[in-house]
Amino acid sequence: MDLKKTNAPVNTITYNKSKLEEPTGNIYEAITIMAKRANQINTEIKKELIEKLEEFATYNDSLEEVFENKEQIEVSKFYEKLPKPHALAVQEWEEGKIYYREAK
Repeated sequence: MDLKKTNAPVNTITYNKSKLEEPTGNIYEAITIMAKRANQINTEIKKELIEKLEEFATYNDSLEEVFENKEQIEVSKFYEKLPKPHALAVQEWEEGKIYYREAK
């Protein structure tokens, strides 16, 4: 998933309920599918962020020294400015990028 190329909203917006429930015919089922996808996206983002921050990790036992690493701050700011996982999931849902199937 390329987070830089997404056009998901960063702020809260109102969605058309009938458009969201259209693929399944049930708004609760659609929300459940989007919530599961949002959890997956959140896990991916968290894993990616931890990997990038590990590059800057310093392992010192002294609590007195606090290092300010500008690169680490920039990475953190980038991830803070990203759209939230639920906004990304709703965007994918509206674009038909989420695969789902009914359990039988």
